[in-house]
Amino acid sequence: MVARILSGLVGLFMGVMAVNWIVSPASAAEGLGMPLLDGMARSSQVGDFTSFFVCVSAFALLGAWRRSTSWVSASAALLVCAAAFRTLAWLLHGAEFATASIVAEIVMSTLLIYAAFAFRQSAQEIA
Repeated sequence: MVARILSGLVGLFMGVMAVNWIVSPASAAEGLGMPLLDGMARSSQVGDFTSFFVCVSAFALLGAWRRSTSWVSASAALLVCAAAFRTLAWLLHGAEFATASIVAEIVMSTLLIYAAFAFRQSAQEIA
């Protein structure tokens, strides 16, 4: 039950972020420390960020609903990659180190990984 709640909470949080990118992309971008871009750049920015948040949310919520290790793990993988590539942007490309974002991504991915292990354990006990 705890695993479903944790996965669901991550999914809901990321879903709110996705909705914010849909209804108020300027404030969503500002919340991530960036301006809302113009032209084709705005299309990429809004499209890519919205798809990221929608997929992380959907995978986490689907994983919670189905008690699915695979869906929850997919959500965690997206978050781990985001943290890793933010760190690479800092190391290789002179980006500011995004401590708050990286910590949030690591915390949420840790919760999801815990949920995935709990779902797997629960499935093994039933079998």
